[in-house]
Amino acid sequence: MKQAVPLDKTLEDLVALARSAGRAVMAHYKNPRVLSHKSDNSPLTQADLDANRIIVAGLQKMKPRWPIVSEELPIPAPSVRRKWTSFWLVDPVDGTKEFLDRTGHFTINIGLIRGDRPVAGVVFAPALDLIYFGSERSGSWKIEGQFGRQAIYPKLPLPGETVRVLVSRRHDSEAALRRLGHLKNIVCQKVGSSLKFGLMAEGRAHAYTRFGPTSEWDTAAGDAVWRYATADGTANRSSLKYNKPRLKNSAFLIGWYPKNARTKKNKNN
Repeated sequence: MKQAVPLDKTLEDLVALARSAGRAVMAHYKNPRVLSHKSDNSPLTQADLDANRIIVAGLQKMKPRWPIVSEELPIPAPSVRRKWTSFWLVDPVDGTKEFLDRTGHFTINIGLIRGDRPVAGVVFAPALDLIYFGSERSGSWKIEGQFGRQAIYPKLPLPGETVRVLVSRRHDSEAALRRLGHLKNIVCQKVGSSLKFGLMAEGRAHAYTRFGPTSEWDTAAGDAVWRYATADGTANRSSLKYNKPRLKNSAFLIGWYPKNARTKKNKNN
């Protein structure tokens, strides 16, 4: 049984590291401080920097020779990155605006990329005390509150059942509603950050779509949780690829897929 399989050491260490970063983030939760705004006008907080420092130090201790790509670090050139076989992909606080508004819908994301796909990932929502984690060796799991480790699996909608599609709380949710609104028995639910991957992986939603661009660090950890939420050791399908020259994802729909949904295939841009 999957429940009897111990976690591989890398995944176990990532869970502990994400929890450590989460404690640092929550120290700022009641009184968050914006330090500046980035080129895309997204806020940079002290919580972002504190979490990044803890994660980077922890990853360097785990695997000193593996490179790290983080939203809060300078990004190496494509000519450098294309030589990598494995690297970490990190978003210290995914959903900083959710953090500032104290909605709870923000996460710490740590993913391990091998080639062009994630092989392990942790998504921790510290304000919700909810953590999703998975790897190709250990499958995918969640721990919520005081409950122990639980195996998670996605679910396809039953015939006639309402299909629950997750969309962004802040970005292209209206575009998603317009494009999917013509389909029958569809309900779009707005959720922040990479929580969407975890909710889909555990069967509380059937699909996640994004029509606007995302960065690879937004999706890598959650994508790993989704891919390895299976009972037989295979991987769920995902169109996302990693270590592209621009580290950007095109539009995607993961999970349940309607035959007449008008989404673009993810491009290796």
